[in-house]
Amino acid sequence: MSEPRSLEELARLVDGVLEGDPAIGIRRLQSLDRAEAGDLAFVAGSRQVTEATGSRASAFVAGADVSLPGRAVIRVADPHLAVSVLLRVFHPEPVPPAGVHPTAAIAPSARVAADAAVLAFCVVGADSVVESRAVLHPHVYVGDRCRVGEGSVLHPHVVLREDVEVGRRVIIHPGAVLGADGFGYAFDGRSHRKIPQVGRVVVEDDVEIGANVAVDRATLGETVIGRGTKIDNLVQIGHNTVVGADSIIVAQVGISGSCQIGRGVVLGGQVGVADHVTVGDGARAGAQTGIAGNVAPGATVFGTPAMAVGVARRALVALPRLPELLRTVRRLEQRVAKLEAELRGEGERGAG
Repeated sequence: MSEPRSLEELARLVDGVLEGDPAIGIRRLQSLDRAEAGDLAFVAGSRQVTEATGSRASAFVAGADVSLPGRAVIRVADPHLAVSVLLRVFHPEPVPPAGVHPTAAIAPSARVAADAAVLAFCVVGADSVVESRAVLHPHVYVGDRCRVGEGSVLHPHVVLREDVEVGRRVIIHPGAVLGADGFGYAFDGRSHRKIPQVGRVVVEDDVEIGANVAVDRATLGETVIGRGTKIDNLVQIGHNTVVGADSIIVAQVGISGSCQIGRGVVLGGQVGVADHVTVGDGARAGAQTGIAGNVAPGATVFGTPAMAVGVARRALVALPRLPELLRTVRRLEQRVAKLEAELRGEGERGAG
């Protein structure tokens, strides 16, 4: 457990306004339900006030909308950002010692910075570069002609196939594979012939890639993940797709080949994007949306096929009523048929 920090010191670190005793010692951050004396707890919003009131925490991090009379509080503009700072204070990222482990296999033409850390059973291929303060955790594979940028961290069992460029301060979680062949085949009338995939993958600075993500290499050219983008676990990104800066891609999203995903786009869980589609800057897609056509910048879409979120919500409300509506339509059809028959009968009698 960390050495206690005064509440006053913690408030300064997050540019917060302190309410309460500045000398209170804080040992750790903890959830509201598990907090004890000496703990600092996070209150996400006014809905958690009741839980916070009953918490044993010594102090709280909260926004202006949270009322906690008689309790020590660090008031901040954005509690989530404040907690991200405080977690690094109490749980600093462990930094392995620099150097190359004796079991690592480094190609003679590869260049590894003196202050980089290449841990047990890693492989670094020919003409690849591992820059200053980069960390390759055990069993990372870096193929030929790759670059791992300054301060980037590759967790166990990450695979970079040949010709993958990873920028600075990138985090790649276990099991991710960058640079596997794109899904490209040509049918010759009898069988599917593989199209060689000879492009590369470029991951720009400050990207984070979750566990078991697959980013396919381009057929020709580049598959690009833009600066600051965050990708959740189990995401598939197809060949030649370009993802713009500062986008959020949630778990189990599948993006087909040759898509253009703009800046600041948010794709909810299990969104599917068809090939050669453009999703404009700032667009948002709700979970399980099926995007088969272009999405305008700033649009919010939902459903399959993707539609404006207001239309999709009305469709969802109407969906449970479909059986009743079908029965009503059948009854109306029967009544109309009966009326038509009666009218025909009257017409025949009048003609006679």
